[in-house]
Amino acid sequence: MVDILLVEDHKELNELMRLFLEKDGYLVKSAFSGEEALEYLRDEKAKLVILDVSLPEMDGFAVCASIREGSNTPILFLSARVNKEDKMNGFLQGADDYVEKPVDMDLLCAKIKALMRRNYSLKQENTVVHSGAVSIDKEAKQVFFNNKEIALTVKEYELLVLLVENPGKTLSKEYLFNSIWGMDSFSENQTLTVHIKMLRDKIEEEPKKPKRIQTVWGIGYRYEEV
Repeated sequence: MVDILLVEDHKELNELMRLFLEKDGYLVKSAFSGEEALEYLRDEKAKLVILDVSLPEMDGFAVCASIREGSNTPILFLSARVNKEDKMNGFLQGADDYVEKPVDMDLLCAKIKALMRRNYSLKQENTVVHSGAVSIDKEAKQVFFNNKEIALTVKEYELLVLLVENPGKTLSKEYLFNSIWGMDSFSENQTLTVHIKMLRDKIEEEPKKPKRIQTVWGIGYRYEEV
């Protein structure tokens, strides 16, 4: 699950907004047409949809109505069309808010935070952990690398969370093993080494030259934010 599905057909504006929102801590998926957005939502979920009104072929109003047929996901419209009729139409189709273009990003972020608070419990605000190219949605137990979900086993996931939540700290092999497998586990410490290798294969550009999960010889491992 991503935090925001950004539906804007102007590629340069889409990219600028995505970078700004990611800098503000959100996991963002970009779509450039209504059809692409709906196709994404058929298989995936987003906590909030930012939707341009003037989209090619299928406009934002139609996209909003389609989303509303089966979802209560918060929807925020972006549009240069700011007359009363357009705004009313947006709200009638099920939008939660309507922001005028050109977009004031500070105002947009404030509205996003308000919608997130209104639609999700406050504790969820801290359930997504961002660490460079790695993002962990602890509520959904999903991990994303470079904005793409990666599949982890239960133990891989638990190990990664423990490492990411302790950036820059050297954690001993004994601490890691006992925390994940338990002191009474029948598994051997070699299990930890195997799981570290499997994680590196999934979140390192060069697994044999890891930048994130670093070995501290004779002690354990240290996670570095990259």
